[in-house]
Amino acid sequence: MIGPDHKRRALTVMMLVPLLMAAGEESCLLCTKTQESAEVASDRATPLSIDITTQLDFSRAALSGGGGGQIDVDPQNGSRRVDGSIIDLGGPAFAGTAVVRGEPGRAIRIDMPTTADMTSSTGAVIKIVGLRASIVGNPRLDREGRLSFSFGGKLVVQGNASGTFRARIPITAQYE
Repeated sequence: MIGPDHKRRALTVMMLVPLLMAAGEESCLLCTKTQESAEVASDRATPLSIDITTQLDFSRAALSGGGGGQIDVDPQNGSRRVDGSIIDLGGPAFAGTAVVRGEPGRAIRIDMPTTADMTSSTGAVIKIVGLRASIVGNPRLDREGRLSFSFGGKLVVQGNASGTFRARIPITAQYE
């Protein structure tokens, strides 16, 4: 349905790690062309896409005792810090990395939640808090229409949850 705010909508791409879903709208062939609608048409000519090149991975750990603990993966340098009753079982941790592609030189906005639930096949749930990206300031696609960034957060473990945990973190990119 085409409403009065049809021309003001921006093209949005939503990334559910690691699945990609694009959201957009059909062109309005009956609308009068204005500079504003030309900008929206320009957005459609080069839609934004997000590719996750590395998944956020907190590596392997165990909880000793009931005190809980945290594993923090820094998006700036990929380092991992283990606190509390967490025992590091080895293996590398990775900050997630993503590449946004679109119209060269355009300013974009990247949005992601600050928290996410991770679940295991047994139904146990643990939380990621403080999700953040390495983007600073007002991001803009480069001359080739690309912007690379990384993301990380803090895994908070409490209780006796066990298993291999997975989460889907929705990341959106939108032209400004």
